[in-house]
Amino acid sequence: MICLAMGQILVWAGLFYVFPAMLVRWEEALGWSKAELTGAFTLAIFVSALSSPLAGRLIDAGRGGLMMAGSSLLGGFCLVGLSMVRELWQFYVVWALIGVLLAGCLYEPCFALVTRARGAAARRGIIAITLVAGFASTISFPAIHVLADGLGWRMAIQIFAAVVILVATPFMWYGASKVEKAGAEDQDHSGDHKVARHAFIGRPHFWLLAVGFGLGAIVHGVSLHHLLPILHDRGFTADIAVLAASFIGPMQVAGRLAMMAAERHVSNHGVAIACFMFMGLAVMLLAASGAAPVLLAGFVVFYGAAYGTVSILRPLIARDILGGANFGAKTGALALIYLVGSASAPYLGSLVWSVGGYDLVLPCLIVLAFAGLILYVAAHRLPRQA
Repeated sequence: MICLAMGQILVWAGLFYVFPAMLVRWEEALGWSKAELTGAFTLAIFVSALSSPLAGRLIDAGRGGLMMAGSSLLGGFCLVGLSMVRELWQFYVVWALIGVLLAGCLYEPCFALVTRARGAAARRGIIAITLVAGFASTISFPAIHVLADGLGWRMAIQIFAAVVILVATPFMWYGASKVEKAGAEDQDHSGDHKVARHAFIGRPHFWLLAVGFGLGAIVHGVSLHHLLPILHDRGFTADIAVLAASFIGPMQVAGRLAMMAAERHVSNHGVAIACFMFMGLAVMLLAASGAAPVLLAGFVVFYGAAYGTVSILRPLIARDILGGANFGAKTGALALIYLVGSASAPYLGSLVWSVGGYDLVLPCLIVLAFAGLILYVAAHRLPRQA
């Protein structure tokens, strides 16, 4: 499991967090607007969402290890292409290709692979992976900052590409293949009731839960991908902004450790409520940090802890509220909507910023966080599904 975790931390750092870490530099070096730049990442996540069903079929066919390693390898070559772009359309093409590969190597396929192999025992493995991969932003933000300052942004991207190709890919191949082989003899091949497989889509539980977590994805996505510009707008230096961003990863890990420690004392429902409240509180602190810089530390703590637990909590809450029958179909549908929220976030943030700046963006995020909480609580109060 440690090899899979190491592969995850490197592909997250190299293929995902590289975008927010580079956003300000691309805006300055390439002369494109925030909306134009973040539109490319929005496209990547939308493509990733649309590619997720194919990734699931490959995992079910026993090709998960090959898919994850191949996605990492091709993702590294896409980074090489990214370092060479000169035109906006080239930037969009590269990020669309990366989007396909994200569907094959990030958390969603990884957790599906582990769950398929380990069944009810998957939780411990998933937590172990997230504890390691939670440090991805800690690698990406400062590494990009140092490398781009010293060598230029193009060379920095090429170094990241080399790490993904030469280090992440072997880890991914060995780790994913080992997990897949270990669970091959324990698969449940019993048939599903196809008529009822997607009946949950017509029930309010699903939509309340899906939209609630989708709003949370928007809050997270805007906060993350606009963090450096927001902090610049609030008067923080580039060094302080990068330092704050780099501590989000450790706070994610701290949130997951706290969840493990409180497992016997706090229900999944209680943790979910805390996550939504922490999201809203974190954005409040971020909004006020310009006047009181010490509040930035509070933002990092609450934001990192909330997002760190959500990746573990979502499948647990889905099982609690939607039931365990046809669980793969349910989590897949929830993931699709969650990814649409993530995909929309950077571009939506840029659009709102173009209307009223970050003084308008941040209050909107606070409203979305608490709206997500209301929808989640409503889903929890409805009668449970089988």
